[in-house]
Amino acid sequence: MMRYKVVFASRTGNTELLAKKIYHAIDDPSKDIERISSSTSAFDADVYLVGFWVDRGTCSPEVMDFLDSIHNKDVILFGTCGTGQDEIYYNRLTRMISGLVPGDNRYLGTYLCQGKMPMTVRKRYEEWLKDEKMAARAEYMIRNFDEALLHPNEQDLDCAVGFVHRMLEKCSLSGGRELNTKE
Repeated sequence: MMRYKVVFASRTGNTELLAKKIYHAIDDPSKDIERISSSTSAFDADVYLVGFWVDRGTCSPEVMDFLDSIHNKDVILFGTCGTGQDEIYYNRLTRMISGLVPGDNRYLGTYLCQGKMPMTVRKRYEEWLKDEKMAARAEYMIRNFDEALLHPNEQDLDCAVGFVHRMLEKCSLSGGRELNTKE
């Protein structure tokens, strides 16, 4: 019997939404969910689904530390990022954060979606409008910020579940168990 553990760090609630959706979609009684803390153990599951929020191009230190503690496990990553659907940026994030998974694990993949940011970020972008050199960039960042307020949405959550389902199927980890996409 496979044991699944969804662990996550969430600053604004975006990644927590994904984590809960993914957890409820795993139709197996041998599962657990936990916010990452100093007492989070990497010794009680076969498959870890690790959630993170993106800050300055990487995950938070507690996620880095947790990933470093995982050995000989299957690892699926999922995260939220204020930047919209920028495939180049998402690929760079995926390479950076998946590179933190120790090599004795089986890394299965990463799902990323946009997530809302704190209003303090928008206020910073508004300050940039006062600088002629920064105004065009500020306008772009404000539009992105406003779009991010709508995420993660139901489509993002459903895509996260579909991604996890495909990763488990692809690697024959589900053992015939299906993910429950109705919750």
